[in-house]
Amino acid sequence: MKKLNLLFAGVLILIGGIWSGIWYSNQINDNGYDRLEVLTDYQSKQQVKTQVPKSKREIDPVTTVTDIETATIQLFEDVSPAVCFINTSKVSQDYWNRSITERPSGSGSGFVWDVNGHIVTNFHVIQGASKITITLSDMSSWDAEVVGLEPNKDLAVLRINAPKNILTAIKIGSSDDLKVGQSVFAIGNPFGLDYTLTTGIISALGREIKSVTGRPIKDVIQTDAAINPGNSGGPLLDASGRLIGVNTMIYSPSGASAGIGFSIPVDEVNWVVSDLVKYGELRRPVLGVSLVSSQYMRQTGMIGALILEVTEGSPASAVGLHPTERNRNGRIELGDLIVGINDDIIKSNNDLFLAIEKYAPGDKITVIFKRNGRDKAVELVLDSSFKI
Repeated sequence: MKKLNLLFAGVLILIGGIWSGIWYSNQINDNGYDRLEVLTDYQSKQQVKTQVPKSKREIDPVTTVTDIETATIQLFEDVSPAVCFINTSKVSQDYWNRSITERPSGSGSGFVWDVNGHIVTNFHVIQGASKITITLSDMSSWDAEVVGLEPNKDLAVLRINAPKNILTAIKIGSSDDLKVGQSVFAIGNPFGLDYTLTTGIISALGREIKSVTGRPIKDVIQTDAAINPGNSGGPLLDASGRLIGVNTMIYSPSGASAGIGFSIPVDEVNWVVSDLVKYGELRRPVLGVSLVSSQYMRQTGMIGALILEVTEGSPASAVGLHPTERNRNGRIELGDLIVGINDDIIKSNNDLFLAIEKYAPGDKITVIFKRNGRDKAVELVLDSSFKI
């Protein structure tokens, strides 16, 4: 009897365990239904997405344009109306039938200097041309006449008879305070592809190149902004859209941009073009000296305008001003440091240019300078740049 009771109790325990297991399993299934449904929905979505061909990517949404891009776009839109394109042609006459033929000879870039129709470009862009045609931003074309040329600086001024309301003069900056690493922009007509914008930085300052006459052009700006054939004569701009140089040549074994381009600094362009517009030639009063670059002066902390070279036969040469030279031991001996012109204090190259502009060829001035730490002064008569 006792054994029968134990067996009966065991059966009850077994039945209770089975019932409890069935109840627990139902509870788990009920609670996990939603998660199973979510998981199944997710897997179905993943399955649909993987059906997209792998060779074609989905289009990403448009992102907000950065401030730098906005500024670059605005610069191009503001300055491009001041940029123009130049086409030249040569007229030839056949020896036998005496017929006259006009053939295209080249192309380049330029920019509007003022609303009176003056256009600035490189001398080599129009050199030898019989006819010059200017195309403005509105795609109107105008025959140009030559106002003045300065081959030694590779600059030329043209003029078109276009109405003032379609002319946009370029903004002028300064090249005296430029720094290596500064962002620059070039707009031009490379390979005949009009209104092309390229960007880069100033990669060096104080470079020297040769003009078409073989005379050196000093204090030239070097940039890695792409400059190609057809860019010559176009503007080099700072981030404010101001002219800081005129693109004039590249260094390239292949003839295409190799990341080394050169631009004539705007401070020099400004005074050359002003004379060409007014006189048709360069007539600035000059001392007859070239100066050490502004960049070097800032690096050394020197205050004044340091003479690099003295032109033979110039007023500076006549009164014995000293250039910077290398002595017999190979050491550099600094030239005279100009610190004053009459009552004007000279702290930089630009100060000297501005001081000299107050006078005319033939005027007598007093040049105050330092030599070997001592203050000295000489009187000289300014010559004309037309003779130098």
